[in-house]
Amino acid sequence: MAFDDRLDDIKMETAALYREDVFTDRKVGTIRKLTPVTKTGDTDPARPVIFTGETQILTPMGALPISFEIPASSIGEAAENFGDKAKEAVEQTMRELQEMRREAASQIVVPDAATSNIISKGGIGGPGRGGGGGLIRP
Repeated sequence: MAFDDRLDDIKMETAALYREDVFTDRKVGTIRKLTPVTKTGDTDPARPVIFTGETQILTPMGALPISFEIPASSIGEAAENFGDKAKEAVEQTMRELQEMRREAASQIVVPDAATSNIISKGGIGGPGRGGGGGLIRP
């Protein structure tokens, strides 16, 4: 598929449009209120309003953004639930990072038969030929 063909597939879903309002306390994070709208821009009462929270944690690699949904029916309720949901999201992120570390650490590199044969014979060229394990010859 050519790059230009993929550009033809970029289309917004008019049945899934939202208006976004952003709220912040300028300290801990932000809350986004996503209000469903019709393709004319009018509020769509048939779909629920969605609240999402965003914060970040500092790691040795830098700031790590954390995003999460907040079940709420108002911005006040979303603000009250922000801390608990942020804590859950951070804990979940830390579990996922630890699992990724475990998986990376458990990957065992097994040499293939040719490599193990070279190693067991004293290196490339056999004993005494620059691979170690052999006698030194003048």
